[in-house]
This record gives sequence, structure tokens and C-alpha cells, in this order.
Amino acid sequence: MSNTQNLIIAIDGPSGAGKSTLGRMLARELGLLYIDTGSMYRAVALAVMQKNVNSQDDAAVETLASEVDIDLAGDPDSLTVTLEGRDVTDEIRSEEVTEMSSIVSTIPGVRKAMVQWQREMGKRGAVLNGRDIGTVVFPDADIKFFLTALPQERAARRFNEDRAQDPDADFEETFSDMIERDRRDSTRKDSPLKAADDAIMVDSTGLSINEVFEKMMEGVSERMT
Repeated sequence: MSNTQNLIIAIDGPSGAGKSTLGRMLARELGLLYIDTGSMYRAVALAVMQKNVNSQDDAAVETLASEVDIDLAGDPDSLTVTLEGRDVTDEIRSEEVTEMSSIVSTIPGVRKAMVQWQREMGKRGAVLNGRDIGTVVFPDADIKFFLTALPQERAARRFNEDRAQDPDADFEETFSDMIERDRRDSTRKDSPLKAADDAIMVDSTGLSINEVFEKMMEGVSERMT
């Protein structure tokens, strides 16, 4: 495989498809910076909640997103997310923040602020995952993947994560929330979730993470030769 130092890899797909885990694995294997764009939107969502900003007030949320200090640091397997200098890595994974991030991420001004930051960070070579990396953030990315899986399997993965934090988590509620989030992400006017025309499609239904990783590394090798 040729030099991957400045390689930009975009990974898009719906919630629960395994983007974060596989993004970290690829970044580690290829020696690239890992940028979890979802964590950036989650941090904005947490800021909205902490500062009691009305999530329906687009202008107020956009202003907050453009001013708030968000940073990502560390290696792919121990990425630290900070908000105004405070470590919020675990806090942004709560169910409330997840729901709020799905709302604020549809606001054009918020996405514009985050995209500018992502492009700047990605110049050094990076693996980025999200909903519109290959279509909007880096349409000229060297390699693009679109990860998906059946909704029931994606919901089961998310449910297992939720149950680790909340023993009373309900699968049907998790599944319902995921279907709603899929609908919202794919129908929003600004940067809807969709596969780039030149993306490598990977369906992880019934596959282990390692099996999906192998498929993605094969895709990287083919595109780099």
C-alpha cells in the first residue's frame, strides 16, 4: 500500500452502523488522525442543554455552536472530547444528549460551523465519520465508505450500549428512537444522510466488527493501488 500519511477517509452511515468503532480501527491501522464528528455535535448539544438555550431557536443555537470551544485529542482508542476545556467524553453519550444532538445537527448554521472545523483538522490526513462526510465535508476524500445494517441489528447494538449505562433501558424504545432518527437524518433539508456516488457500500448485518474491518481494509488497498 502506498503512503497513507495525508489520506482522507470518509465514513458515513446511520446510527448504530459501527462508524465510530471502525473509524478508530482504521485510523490506528493507517496511522491517521481520528475525528469523530458525531462527538462534536454531541458536545454542541450538551452545551445547548447546559446553557439552557432553546433548541428551537436556530439563531441562538448557531451562535453558540460558532463560539463554543470544542476539542478532540488523544489516540483513536482513547479520544478525549472537551467542552470549554472540560472533559465531557462520557457525558455526551447520555440518551438525552443523543436526542438533542440529532435535533441541533439539522440546523444549517451548526453544521456550517462544524464543517469548517472538520475541514481544517482533516488537512493533515484523517479518518472522519458522520452523516455527510463524503457528500459535503470532504466530497473529494480519497476513500469513502457507507456503512449500514438492518435497523433491528443497529438498534440491538445501541440497546446494548444503553443498557450498560441504564439497566432499565427498553429495546422497543431504543428501536423506535433509531427509526425516528433515521427518518430525521435522511429527510433533513441541509446535508441529508445519503451515500456518496463513489462510496464503497458495506453492509455489516450479521458480521463481526473484525469481519467488517477486513472488508474496509480491502477497500482501502484496492483504492490505493
